Amino acid sequence: MESSSGRLFGADSFWNRRLGDDAPIDLRSDAYVAELRRQLKVASPWINTTQYSTPVYRVPAGQPTERVVLDTNLWALQREWEAVPIPPDAKPAAGWDKHLVVHQPSTDTMWEFWHLERRAGTWHARWGGKMTAVSTNPGYFTGAQSSWGATATSLPLIGGLMTIDEVRRGRIDHALALAIPQPKARELSWPAQRTDGSSYAADAIPEGARFRLDPALDLDSLRRPRLVRLMAEAAQRYGIVLRDKAGAVVFDGEASTPTGSDPCRGSAGFFDGQYPNRLLERFPWDRLQAIQTDMACCWKR
Repeated sequence: MESSSGRLFGADSFWNRRLGDDAPIDLRSDAYVAELRRQLKVASPWINTTQYSTPVYRVPAGQPTERVVLDTNLWALQREWEAVPIPPDAKPAAGWDKHLVVHQPSTDTMWEFWHLERRAGTWHARWGGKMTAVSTNPGYFTGAQSSWGATATSLPLIGGLMTIDEVRRGRIDHALALAIPQPKARELSWPAQRTDGSSYAADAIPEGARFRLDPALDLDSLRRPRLVRLMAEAAQRYGIVLRDKAGAVVFDGEASTPTGSDPCRGSAGFFDGQYPNRLLERFPWDRLQAIQTDMACCWKR
């Protein structure tokens, strides 16, 4: 995974590691794919670039810092938010989650926030995290910090994010992040560290599950909108990781809030003048496969 300012996560991170054509298929693959396609009908699939999206503020070494107050009692996390290089005019994503990411390449550090807002001149957030040595991190909050992070799995917001630079460049060199309405309750798959799954159905998909497009699928033979083609290429090379729960089946795109100019809208935008749900009708959902993760696990709350 690359940004305009350097690599995000280690080269061997599951986000960045290409899948071999012979990657083992999960024994439950057919059931999981059928369940995912069922959930596509719960609500129109979407690509979050405005509400419930992820604005990323990439800040220089000299960015002034501010204290972000954690509105939850965890001193270890509050200590990491005493001096955050967050721009004073930063704007969290619209929607209940109010996500925001600050990435400082010069210190190789990233901060992320859930339910961030500015009140009486002071930043407040209900949860999130801080990650150091981002360029070598395995791609998730680990160890004593395994409960940190703005997603329900402790897989960071910037992991699997389709960035504006990547789409402009025409290549997404990492796995994609996915959220669905009804992930499996009380169980998860690596690399997820925790879960907010709610479904007890027999074929429910655990958070952390990884899909890929069949490597035998000839993408050149399919006529697809440019963005769908880029997503399909990434899904075939690197896969799709189930990272969170949402009101629909959604992929995560970088919000344009920091730049003030939305490259997705309009006839010449990334969405080709269409709504994301119409684009995703052209994604080859029927050719997905669930693959075995490096470590399968389950967790009981």
